[in-house]
Amino acid sequence: MREVSLNEVTVATRIAPRFLEALENQDWEKLPGGVFNRGFVRAIARFLGLDEENLLAEYDLARGGEKSESLVLPENRIPAPSKWLVVLAALAILLGVAVVVAAGVYGWRRYAANRPSKQSLSSSEPSQHQAPPALPSLMVDLTPISTSPAAATSFHASPLDLSVSTSAATRIRILGDGKLLLDGDLGAGENRRFSAEQGFEVTAADSSAVLLELNGQAMPPLGAHGASSTMMLGQENLRRAPGGNSQR
Repeated sequence: MREVSLNEVTVATRIAPRFLEALENQDWEKLPGGVFNRGFVRAIARFLGLDEENLLAEYDLARGGEKSESLVLPENRIPAPSKWLVVLAALAILLGVAVVVAAGVYGWRRYAANRPSKQSLSSSEPSQHQAPPALPSLMVDLTPISTSPAAATSFHASPLDLSVSTSAATRIRILGDGKLLLDGDLGAGENRRFSAEQGFEVTAADSSAVLLELNGQAMPPLGAHGASSTMMLGQENLRRAPGGNSQR
């Protein structure tokens, strides 16, 4: 209907033509199955500007209601500290400052009230007068503690959950937050999961054999069939359109 050839879809989505023809002909035996098929449908819908969920529903109906085989692990979110603890701590600081200030004011008033009587008594006696010691000034910094936007963002940022599935045997190297998580060969049909705070760097020897999902969101294909490619995945991939991943 949109007059788009299989070659154009292959170039845009990096899905092998044999898989596109199998989807058109509903020849499910020629497809890798599971999450790979759903990833292909999402990539095709994204390229054609179609609604991904509606196209997936049509695929499930044609497939006979087959459900995805992947299991979504629950996110291990870091519990945020109670806001009441912060409020109580601030109130305790303010109360301590108020007590110090009140004590200083009370002491100064007592000194000012007793000073005239002392001066009258000392004037009747011939003695050397000395100036009373000056009271130390009370300087209290009531500047509220501010939190930088970057620190607030990183504190509330959700951890990243990367799902890696393979349709064929290939070598994969994965870095999470700069640390090596995997560097080895994966067989066809394997599924691995990894966690990180900042981001991942994924490199595959056969890019078309790898399907990636970040926090349950399918990422575009890693690269062309038989070619090695690297993809960078981070928090920004969850805040913008899936087609805007950084690849090299």
